[in-house]
Amino acid sequence: MSNAVAQKVLADMQAASFIREMFEKGRRLKAELGEDNVCDFSLGNPNAEPPQAFFDALAAVAAERKAPLHRYMPNAGFDETRAAVARFVSREYRLAFDAASIILTSGAAGGMNVALHAICNPGDEVIALAPFFPEYRFYIEQAGGRMVLVQTDAEFQPDLAAVEAALTPRTRAMIINTPNNPTGVVYTEEKCRELAALLARHDRPERPLYLLCDDPYRRIIYGLDWCPTPVPHYPRSIVVSSYSKDVSIPGERAGYIAVPQSVPDRGLLLGALTMLNRTLGFVNAAALGQRVIARCADALCDVGFYQTNRDLLCGALCEYGYELTTPRGALYAFPRTPLADDVAFVDLLLKQRILVVPGRGFGAPGYMRIAFCVERKVIQRALPGFKAAIEAARARD
Repeated sequence: MSNAVAQKVLADMQAASFIREMFEKGRRLKAELGEDNVCDFSLGNPNAEPPQAFFDALAAVAAERKAPLHRYMPNAGFDETRAAVARFVSREYRLAFDAASIILTSGAAGGMNVALHAICNPGDEVIALAPFFPEYRFYIEQAGGRMVLVQTDAEFQPDLAAVEAALTPRTRAMIINTPNNPTGVVYTEEKCRELAALLARHDRPERPLYLLCDDPYRRIIYGLDWCPTPVPHYPRSIVVSSYSKDVSIPGERAGYIAVPQSVPDRGLLLGALTMLNRTLGFVNAAALGQRVIARCADALCDVGFYQTNRDLLCGALCEYGYELTTPRGALYAFPRTPLADDVAFVDLLLKQRILVVPGRGFGAPGYMRIAFCVERKVIQRALPGFKAAIEAARARD
C-alpha cells in the first residue's frame, strides 16, 4: 500500500470508487466516441437556466466599484445577506428566523462539514438513511464521528422503527435529505411529524440529539405546493442548504446554515459554527456571491424544465418495463435494475453508451441512479439504449 498519502484518505478514495469509476469511464468513452455520442446521466450537475433575477443581481453587484465590498467580512457573512436569507428561510419553513440565525457557508457541503464539526465528539454516532449521499460518511468521519446506516422502507420513506432501534447513548445526530438524492422521494408530512416526535422522546439536555436537514433540493418539487419538513416540529433541528439547485448556480458555492430560535444553547452553537466556518478553511462564503444573494434570496430557476425531463425519462422507462417510483422532487430517478446485480446491468447500459451510477454506491444494491439534469436531447437520444438494455437483461433470464 502506498505511503504517499494518508492511509485513511487512500481508503476513502477506494470507497468512493463507483461514482468516480463511472466518471472516468465516461471521460474515456467521450474521448473515444465524441461527447455527442455518449449519454451521461452520472452526475447531478444542475443545468436549468438560472432565473433572470440572479443575472440582474449579478450585473448590479458587478457594477458597484467599492473596494471595501471585496474585503473580509464577519465570518458569519454580511449582515444584509444574512437578513435576506433569514426572510427567505422564514417563508420557506413557515418558522421565524432572524439574521442571527444564519451562517453563510461555502455551499451546503461546507455547511454540513461545519455543522458536524460543531456537534460531534470523537466516537459519536450519526444516523443516515439509505439510500444516502455517499459523501455523508466522509463528512461524519472527518468530524470524528461514525456513520450508522439505517434502511428506509419499501417506498424509501423513513422506517421509524428501524431509526429507533439504531439510537444508542452515542447517537449525536441524524441527517435527512428530502427531496432525496438519489431516490427523488419527498418525505410525507406524517413521516416528518412522526420522526420529530421520535427524536423528541430521545433528546436529553445531557445528551443532545440534533436533526441535520440537508435541504438543497427543497424547492425542486413536482406536483407539490410545499415540501414537508420536520423542522417546525423538532426544536433541535439545524437546516443546511444552498442556492446550488434551486437557483441553478452550483459553481458559485452559495450555501448557508439556519439555526431556529428553538434550538437549546443556540448562542453557543452559533458561535461554534461561526468559528468553524473560519478554522476549517472556508473563512467566508465569497463576498461577491453574498452580495448577489442579498438581492435575489428567493429566486427560483425553471423547475418545469426538470419536470419535463423527468416525465420524458420516467414515462419511457415505465413503458419499457422498469420498476420505478416516479420521483416527487430532486434531479434523479432511482429505478430497480432488471438484473439483481446492479453493476452488471450498468455495464449493459454502458454498451449502449449510457452512463448511470449503480445503486450500491448509495447503499442500495439492485438499483441505479439516473440524473435527469441534462439537455433534453440527451434523454431522447438515450431512450432506445434503455430499451435495448432491459431487453438484453430479459434475454439472460
